[in-house]
Amino acid sequence: MKKYLIYTGMLIAGLLIGYLLFNSNGNNHNHEAEKEASAPETKFWTCSMHPQIMKTEPGDCPICGMELIPADANADGLTAAQFRMSEHAMALADINTFPVGSSETEKGTLTLSGEIRTNEKSAAVQSSYFKGRIEELMIRSEGESVKIGQMLARIYSPDLIAAQQELLTASKLKSRQPELYQAVRQKLLNWKLSEKQITAVENSGKVSEYFPVYATISGTISAKLVEEGDYVQTGQPLFKIEKLTDLWAIFDLYESDLGAVQQGQKMEIITNAYPGKSFSGNIDFIDPILNSQKRTVEIRVQLQNNNGELKPGMFVEGTVQIAKTSEKDVLLVPKSSILWTGKRSVVYVKSADAPVFEMRIVTLGEDLGDSYIIKSGLEKGDLVVSQGTFTVDAAAQLQGKKSMMNRMENAKGETMQMNFSARFKEQMDPLLQEYLNLQEALVGSDAAKVKVSATKAATIFEQLDRSGLGAMENEHLKMIGFLLDKTSNSTDLEVQRDAFVNLSEQMITIYRSFPDLDRSLYVINCPMANHNKGANWLSENKEVLNPYYGEAMLKCGSVTEVLQ
Repeated sequence: MKKYLIYTGMLIAGLLIGYLLFNSNGNNHNHEAEKEASAPETKFWTCSMHPQIMKTEPGDCPICGMELIPADANADGLTAAQFRMSEHAMALADINTFPVGSSETEKGTLTLSGEIRTNEKSAAVQSSYFKGRIEELMIRSEGESVKIGQMLARIYSPDLIAAQQELLTASKLKSRQPELYQAVRQKLLNWKLSEKQITAVENSGKVSEYFPVYATISGTISAKLVEEGDYVQTGQPLFKIEKLTDLWAIFDLYESDLGAVQQGQKMEIITNAYPGKSFSGNIDFIDPILNSQKRTVEIRVQLQNNNGELKPGMFVEGTVQIAKTSEKDVLLVPKSSILWTGKRSVVYVKSADAPVFEMRIVTLGEDLGDSYIIKSGLEKGDLVVSQGTFTVDAAAQLQGKKSMMNRMENAKGETMQMNFSARFKEQMDPLLQEYLNLQEALVGSDAAKVKVSATKAATIFEQLDRSGLGAMENEHLKMIGFLLDKTSNSTDLEVQRDAFVNLSEQMITIYRSFPDLDRSLYVINCPMANHNKGANWLSENKEVLNPYYGEAMLKCGSVTEVLQ
């Protein structure tokens, strides 16, 4: 019995010890859990324009210098096409939006942009009717007013001197050879000498060495084409004279609006030079030939300008009353909202309740001056970016979203090509070489050398002749200039490598569009670069020398494309 009591006591003691031990562990566990729950959460700071930047402390973005903002832990839930910008970033970039609404065409009016031009029907070129040397000019500068019959110049002409001598000889023989006399006289008349001048030569019996040139119309000298001492040929223009009391206003009319206007309609015209004042005229001509590139025809309004208020070259806006074409809303957006990507037009739409943006492809309709009619792609009430559109597009690209800078595809899924001339490709060769030098400096992790190469490349870029390039081509080149400036203004290797990611994408996109390259170029990809998002670079050889990591991961990467 005593033995059983001992076993029972030992069992109770064991249970008691076990309880104390496990309860202590449980308390410790709960205490740790409470401690963990109460521990402050690690907070990250990012840049609204460069979301690849992640810092554990607040400060300024090392790329653009903007103030870092708390990283948004709730950024999930956005679609693949959407991206977010902070309110602070929007304010700094001065981004404004515009609610899509109905156009003025619903109100029965059509507004067109145009330009004041001279009336070609009333313009004249004052020419020399005989050859000789200009001894004196009475008109000293363009813009002078002249009246019909006013002397414009005096000319010394050996041919005219000889013709006068013929006249004096023929006048002595006119009774016997009247035909010869009349022929010589007619010759002088053809040279625009008046009957009075010819008779004066006959009566005086003397040859005049210098003959005047008189204005054949009244108007304003718009072009002075000769100087004193110049030798002129028969028919050579001396002055261009235009009547500025009768002008034209020329407007571009889209083909879709051709049925809305007709010859004879009245148009009200305004100009910024005279706020609150309008000029009116009737449409007197509609060009029968369509401009196949702009898809427009020119329409012309004749204006009286007796007070001289209107000047050729002025920009004007004209409004014409038209029939209401449709009961359906016609959507309208500002021209500043439209970005061009070859055959496509895109806008950025902002969510109504958050700074979230999304690219939309739209189909454009008529040009209404400062706005376009949207045929498809938007709905009434959508908020489109009307100011700071390029900044929003740059933010989309840097966040890895579709942007105007990216390689976009057409409706058939084909990559949209840019058009560059062979001459422009030659201009790009020095820039490519400096890009390769910059890449080599990054491989060596030499920030100072990178800065030097970027500065040289920026100088070469400024010397490129970009005239004649399309909107899409120019936007890619603008981004290259922007990134070179950023790189040349920094000595931070991390900042330089971040800029090189996008610089390489622009260079690759452009060189993909060049036909018949002089040498093969290799597109190499490192999947770990750009914060594990992957990044490309352009190389002149197959060997992988990683500019994003240098010696740390020199051989990380592989050739993904060869540009022949």
